[in-house]
Parts: sequence; C-alpha cells; structure tokens
Amino acid sequence: MKIRVLGTRGEIGEESPGHRLHSGVLVDNTLLLDLGEREYLDLSPTAILVTHLHPDHAFFVRDKSAVGVPIIAPEAYDTMNIRVPEEEFRLGEYIVRAIPTHHSKLVRSLAYRVEKDGQVFLYTGDLIWIDTMYHHLLGDLDLVITDGSYLRKGGMVRRDEKTGQIFGHNGIPELITLFSGFTRHILLVHFGSWFFEDVEGSAEKLRKAGEHMGVEVLVGYDGMEIDLADIPRSTIYSREHLL
Repeated sequence: MKIRVLGTRGEIGEESPGHRLHSGVLVDNTLLLDLGEREYLDLSPTAILVTHLHPDHAFFVRDKSAVGVPIIAPEAYDTMNIRVPEEEFRLGEYIVRAIPTHHSKLVRSLAYRVEKDGQVFLYTGDLIWIDTMYHHLLGDLDLVITDGSYLRKGGMVRRDEKTGQIFGHNGIPELITLFSGFTRHILLVHFGSWFFEDVEGSAEKLRKAGEHMGVEVLVGYDGMEIDLADIPRSTIYSREHLL
C-alpha cells in the first residue's frame, strides 16, 4: 500500500510550510482517512474513513458543504450521509477493522486497521488509549500512524468529574510505549504547538524518543509518501520540508 500524508497540523494557530494542513492520509490514491480539509475531495477518493467528528478531522463540522463521497464515521452527523461501520468490513480490496478509542467526551472515536495483500497499518486519529480488549487486533502492524499533539509525558489527559470519563491526548512517550509492542515503525502526525517552536529540533527529539524505545519514529509532513513495501527508505525528514 502506498500512503500519502496530506496534513499534519492539529487544531492550532501555528503552522509551517511542511505542516500547514489538517488531518488527512490518502491510501493508494483512493481511500482517504480523515477529511480535515475540503481540498482533499479534489483528490477524488472513493471512500472516506473519519476517526471522529472534530473539524480538523472532518471539515464539514465547521463548513456545511456537501461531501459527495461515502463517509464512514463513528456516529451520524447532521444531514451528512454517514455510515457507522461494523467491527470489520470490506472496501474494495481493503479489509478494515474499526477499533474504539478514547479521545473526546463529546464525540465518539475510532481507529482503523487497514489490510491489503498482506500489508497492514493502523490509523488512530487523536488518542489517549485503546482498551486492552482490542490489543489482539494490533499485532504485526507494518506501520502505526498516530497522534503527535504532546511531546511531554502524560500529554493532556483530563477526567470528567461527573462521569469519570477521560478525554484529551496522551503523551508521545506513552503512545510509543503502547505501540512498540505491535510494530517497529510509528508515524507521528497531528502536531501540537510544541512542535512549531523548533520544527527541526522537534523532529530530532521524536526520532531519539523512538530509538530509546527500540522503534523507528517517522516524523510526518504534508505531502510525505510511504510505501509499506519499502518503509526503511521512507524515513528521511529532509530540511526542505522543515523550512
């Protein structure tokens, strides 16, 4: 599978030339995961998987424009034509598994395990945790694409006083720890404000964090392309994407 990262900026004001657009990943020029920008529709995806209904992952929450492509998402929204998925389903050549995640107290969220021709990756969207009852679905992943919102340990995780429900984003150290048991390659996207204080330095910190945990951390940027058949040659984060 060939993966093209379309956007790597979280719901923040900061940006850089390599990190300008909101969440979106295009697979084989056909399957789109998250729809953070309306312009992604110009790429003519045949199906769209949305992790959760926040505007930096689903632009139509903020912009009521119609989307003329089938959308799969954790819950219905307004007048949009959205299908809530079964646990496992097919989209053409792809076998997709929808996995519940913890992120928001206001909207539901899913990660998607996508498989085709023996290649498998996981796309989480914004994330605190995946319950252990679903960890058996995470084995032997070629790649995990996950949340780069917070570098600091513990991230920003809060708890609703009435319900006890947690919400927010976990720290990158915790996410690397979680996924290092299931893959050797982790691609970080959806960067928070911390990343833009020193983009080149931040990228280096992330790579070193991966080395410390025995995994390769790839630092996503808008337009990055990865072929799952050849991940090791897709790790270069060149200066031209930083400036």
